[in-house]
Amino acid sequence: MLVSIFKWLKGSKGATAIEYALIASLIAVVAITGMKAIGNKILNQLNNIAANLG
Repeated sequence: MLVSIFKWLKGSKGATAIEYALIASLIAVVAITGMKAIGNKILNQLNNIAANLG
């Protein structure tokens, strides 16, 4: 029984480390792009507030 489990684990297809790295890098690129866009909007709002206060 143990031999059959090892054969199943050896033959099973799964995501490799390279695929996980590609997925992680894609998530990182999307997160960085989103943060930049949000950061620019926040910066513009803070500049508008500073201009109206001064």
